Amino acid sequence: MAEKRIYEVMYIGTPDAVDDDITQLNEAIEKLIANEGGTVVRTDNMGRRPLAYPIRKKTEGYYVLFEVEGSGQEIAELERRMRVNDTIMRYITVRVDEERKTAEKHRNKREERQKRQRTLRRTNESEPAMADEAQINQ
Repeated sequence: MAEKRIYEVMYIGTPDAVDDDITQLNEAIEKLIANEGGTVVRTDNMGRRPLAYPIRKKTEGYYVLFEVEGSGQEIAELERRMRVNDTIMRYITVRVDEERKTAEKHRNKREERQKRQRTLRRTNESEPAMADEAQINQ
């Protein structure tokens, strides 16, 4: 079995579609991913929003974002089906597991650096106080 990877799949549905059509499409996508061996981690239905530029003479669309965990096989099938679906104007798939690992590594480095700086500041702040006490004791 291949390694599980995390993907974000976003599609823009036509504004002519009714909310029920989008809901049925989302359910069909989730079912397809489950049948292919993947899992839908999160579904974010952003609703009807304006497009950045006209697509097929439309200025609005339904935005939906899926976070999918799988091997990649289900993504290939999903993209094939999205390509032929008339309800979907545009779609994009991005593999995000590598970026998340990199971001986590950067976050850990930053936290370690901040931790070292805090301890360094504490020792620097306590040194003058210790020097003052030494002068008083002499």
